Amino acid sequence: MPNIVLTRIDNRLIHGQVATQWAGVVGANLLLVANDAVAGDEFRQGLMNMAAPAYAQTRYFTIQKTIDIIDKASDAQKIAIICETPQDVLKLIEGGVPIKKVNIGNMHMAEGKRQVATTVAVDDSDVAAFKRMQELGVELEIKRVPDTSAEDVKKLFK
Repeated sequence: MPNIVLTRIDNRLIHGQVATQWAGVVGANLLLVANDAVAGDEFRQGLMNMAAPAYAQTRYFTIQKTIDIIDKASDAQKIAIICETPQDVLKLIEGGVPIKKVNIGNMHMAEGKRQVATTVAVDDSDVAAFKRMQELGVELEIKRVPDTSAEDVKKLFK
C-alpha cells in the first residue's frame, strides 16, 4: 500500500505553498503531479522542479500511469499527490489509488465557475466530482495553507 501523506487539488500544481509549506508539514519526500498535460511538458516540469524543496523528489505522471504504478511505491516514499482538478482526483480514486482525504487548495475562478470559498471556484462538474468522492468515503478539506483553519466543505455544494 503506497504511503500517501497528502492529496491536494491545486491548479498551480507545484509552487511555493506546496513546496515550502505543505510538503514539510506532511513530511512528503516525493511530490507526484498526476496530470496528463504536464506529464509530457518538460518546460512546465522544469519550472515546478525549481519550486520543489531539495529534500523531495518530483514525478510527473499521467493519471493512468499513476493508477498503474502507485502500488509499486516504496514504503519509504511519503507521497504528496498533486492534481489540477477534482475530476483528475476522482479518476485516481476510481482507478484504485487509495486516497482517503483530499485537500482542496486552489481552484481559480474562470468562466462558468462560481466562487464558493476563499481560493476555490467550482462549476457543476466539479461539484459532481466532489459529491462522488464523498459517496466513496473520501474526506474533503478546503484549506489553502497548513496554518489556516479549514473552511466548511458544505460551501462546495451551494
